[in-house]
Amino acid sequence: MQTTWTDDTLLPGLMLLLCLPLHADDWPQWRGPARDGHAVGGAPLLALSHDTQPVWKRALGPGFSSPIVVGAKLIVLEARDGREKVLALEAATGRELWSHDLAEAFGDEWGTGPRSTPFADGDRLYAQSCNGEFRCLNLADGTLRWRINFADFGVRFLGNKAREGTASRRGNNGSGICDADRVYVPVGSTNNATIVALDKRTGRVLWRAMNEETAYSSLMLGAPGGVPQLIAFTGDSLAGLDPAQGRLLWRIPFRTAAKRHAATPVIFNDLVIVNSHSIGLVATRIQREGNALRATGAWTNRSLKINLSTPVLHQGYLYCQGPNKDYVCVEAASGQLQWSQPGFGRGPKDNCSTIVLGQHLLVLAEDGQLTLLAANPERCQELGRLQACGSTWSHPAWARGRLYVRDERELKCFLLAPPAP
Repeated sequence: MQTTWTDDTLLPGLMLLLCLPLHADDWPQWRGPARDGHAVGGAPLLALSHDTQPVWKRALGPGFSSPIVVGAKLIVLEARDGREKVLALEAATGRELWSHDLAEAFGDEWGTGPRSTPFADGDRLYAQSCNGEFRCLNLADGTLRWRINFADFGVRFLGNKAREGTASRRGNNGSGICDADRVYVPVGSTNNATIVALDKRTGRVLWRAMNEETAYSSLMLGAPGGVPQLIAFTGDSLAGLDPAQGRLLWRIPFRTAAKRHAATPVIFNDLVIVNSHSIGLVATRIQREGNALRATGAWTNRSLKINLSTPVLHQGYLYCQGPNKDYVCVEAASGQLQWSQPGFGRGPKDNCSTIVLGQHLLVLAEDGQLTLLAANPERCQELGRLQACGSTWSHPAWARGRLYVRDERELKCFLLAPPAP
């Protein structure tokens, strides 16, 4: 699809991307500082073995939401007493600092509790419930600044009343994202509000776009084709939007019966790479043609039907949970499988979360096994292994040498590198 745009919108948009705040020592959002699974800086890893013990642990209610770390605070969502709650802890000790009651708890056959990862920007924290309650809180004390509910945009949360995998039936899992003065939220309304941009300080609606339901994927910002854009993997398509105005720049349909799109888009040069159980691993090329962007298929590997996991990109290669209880390495430029290693993701949906630490990969599998791998496209090279937690679909967080992992009952902190001064 082609949509025209002008250079007058290109330069301001590029500046907005360049002005995004950097949190080098924090893990302030879904998949880390740059939302790509990469940790920034840090000392060499300590040894990882079955004898490695957590420096602290504490009981935690159920949920699939991932922890984040902002300064001295660790933020995590949980279900407790029939409610979804936001919890702020002292990152060094696990001591509770404050809690905020968010919404009524949702559950289905896969589990109970919040599923969207919160994110922070400056002194603000954003949190989202399964049933579509979205709030901006003061990071310092958890008090409410402003709120919206997806029902305000015509979304009716149905819960588990159909097999279709949209967010209105299985919980609003996808995490929003901040950019300059805006926060973008995957609302999922078919009434011109698939994605909604809000003033991040007041909650005022700035624009609404598209007419599709959302699935479980989180939003991304990037500039494939040289044009800054907000990238959304919805229940029906992969699309790029103008961040300032919400204009559709390009769209590729990905219609499937279940609409079970969970992975976050990965950006590699001019490629946007997504995956699901229905379509496999697919790359779309975004190219500038005159005053338009054109989206065309670059490659497809239909055998890599990766369901829940998002690949990490490292030096031109994708590392991820594979479709056959294995872990895989794939060349990002071509989609060709480099190697496959069995013994990962031994659970009902086969999931792994991966963090890149220099030339190493920390891989947390669905069964709670934490494995240290070399980031080696030639072969799978294991360097250490630890039973870190119980069964989990939650992505871990890394900050200042500490790894934070959660399952349905506990939150743990492991010291895996010398702490920064």
